[in-house]
Amino acid sequence: MAKTPAQRIKKHGANASVPQHHLPPVVNPTTARTPEKAQGNSNLIVIAGVVASLFLFWYLHLLTLTQMTQLSQDMAMPDSLVGGFDAGYVGRLQGVMNGDALGQLSYVHKTAGTLFPLIFGFTWLLLIGTNVARKALRWALWALPMLFVVVRLWGNVAIDAMMGTPGPDAGQVALASGLTIAGWVLLVLSLLAGAAAVFLNSRTRKEH
Repeated sequence: MAKTPAQRIKKHGANASVPQHHLPPVVNPTTARTPEKAQGNSNLIVIAGVVASLFLFWYLHLLTLTQMTQLSQDMAMPDSLVGGFDAGYVGRLQGVMNGDALGQLSYVHKTAGTLFPLIFGFTWLLLIGTNVARKALRWALWALPMLFVVVRLWGNVAIDAMMGTPGPDAGQVALASGLTIAGWVLLVLSLLAGAAAVFLNSRTRKEH
């Protein structure tokens, strides 16, 4: 009967001949996850997110909210007013929009108005995260799309509450108008942050 490695060492000491055991080779080494593959997967997700964000922006602002002016005698929806609005404008808008039109605006806020900031925010977080290595700078740039998501979703709720209150209420108008302006500003700043992240990553690669 063949002796075990332990028995051979016990009998022959340091001169014992112990067979070497090797782990079997990897069946398919091409399936190993390399940093390049991980970066490629992230880039594919970012590209898909950018395409989805562009489509949702077009659908929300350039199609749906524009079409809703047919229900408001060509008056623009509050979401589309980059410079905000005042109580007088809201009062006139309420005067030309019936309950069905207000319900449709609220539905838009709950669907495309919610999907757009969420998908845009997720895409820009991933875009910045995969292109910016420095932690402090990454978090500083991340703050912009995260704030954009919060402000836009809050703005949807504020506009629905404002439009549903007869009057209109001056405090609600000021809040909804401020959130609308802030949302547009943060959208532009988020786009610039994403462009800066890509530029910094490109410059870092050239230096190396």
